Amino acid sequence: MLLAIDCGNTNTVFAIWDGEQFLAHWRTSTEWQRTADQYYVWLSTLMKLQNLDVTITDVIVSSTVPRVVFNLRVMADRYFDTRPLVVGKPDCLLPVDVRVDEGTQVGPDRLVNTVAGHNLYGGDLIVVDFGTATTFDVVAGDGAYVGGVIAPGVNLSLEALHQAAAALPHVDISKPQAVIGTNTVACMQSGVFWGYIGLVREICARIKAERACKMRVISTGGLAPLFQQSEALFDAFEDDLTIHGLTVIHAFNEDAA
Repeated sequence: MLLAIDCGNTNTVFAIWDGEQFLAHWRTSTEWQRTADQYYVWLSTLMKLQNLDVTITDVIVSSTVPRVVFNLRVMADRYFDTRPLVVGKPDCLLPVDVRVDEGTQVGPDRLVNTVAGHNLYGGDLIVVDFGTATTFDVVAGDGAYVGGVIAPGVNLSLEALHQAAAALPHVDISKPQAVIGTNTVACMQSGVFWGYIGLVREICARIKAERACKMRVISTGGLAPLFQQSEALFDAFEDDLTIHGLTVIHAFNEDAA
């Protein structure tokens, strides 16, 4: 039984994969101070609540927060008696090539999204991930990761606006009733919502023009459905894209062993 862990800057997702389907998903806030024992107590309690009597034999981790990886490694070793695969480490093989400037380190989440996108849809893709940052990952026809774009995340932009301007409140992102706001909250929501609609559309259009080929746009991340409901920005939405990619990478390493 595989435990897949996707550790982002804001949230960490744990999922149990039995080889054919996910048995459970859980999400917690990412805190580098959390110990291996705390992770296990939290995870084992949730497994009991869902009556999951399974034995974890393998663990794979993708983490954009390096300080978290150590305690996840300790948890895997101490409680599941296994050494986890960590995406981005030399012993974790990828089923796709990475073609970027020499010496450039690509975020593990972006590599995993590339693997997942290619596995599900083939090549010539743009994967848009609405996380702490909004990332655009370009997948070539042969599945290689060939670069992308990093923009500030939606919630990060709202928080920066609130902190930098004393008169502007903290607001939640939602689709505004109209483009022209008639109060401060509506004005901020409109600026962020329609601003990101424009950002996604323009960046994707320029990537397609630069690649000079037909490309599908795949979205993932919690806010992707919000933007999809208004404009036909994406060809598909995958809620569990990163977790799916971890299962593909794990299977690839198992076959290569």
